Amino acid sequence: MPLVSAGLLIAWWRGALSRRTWVIAIALQAILVVSGLAAIKTGGQDEERVERVVPEAAIEAHEEAAEAMIWVAAGVLLLAAAAMVPRERAGQLVAAVTVAGTVAVLGLGIRAGDAGGRLVYQHGAASVYAPAAAPGAPPGAPTPARADDDDD
Repeated sequence: MPLVSAGLLIAWWRGALSRRTWVIAIALQAILVVSGLAAIKTGGQDEERVERVVPEAAIEAHEEAAEAMIWVAAGVLLLAAAAMVPRERAGQLVAAVTVAGTVAVLGLGIRAGDAGGRLVYQHGAASVYAPAAAPGAPPGAPTPARADDDDD
């Protein structure tokens, strides 16, 4: 979003694109917010299952980072929409603040992704979705192949 919104704003300032093209930034920011809300919903559904292997503090760190990102992204969406005010220069100023906001959202997204990565790679969250090993198999042994596995 920082690159797209900055590019749209620069083109708008230079007169290469009209104000109407800013709708692209609004639409993409809306998609970011909606997909983030969907991710939070599915993450909440998985929380109970993952709590068995992951410390609660690690889950909360990821959840809080994701929620912060979505709240700021929603605020940036409102800013992006406000850039469509009737006055051209005022709209461009609001769009410039929006671009700065997208940079903040990017930083928060990186923080949420890092916390999610720690859930998987440090705390083994993905292990709750792994198929069970064969009875008596040593830890880390491959799971038995299924008849429907097709590597061709």
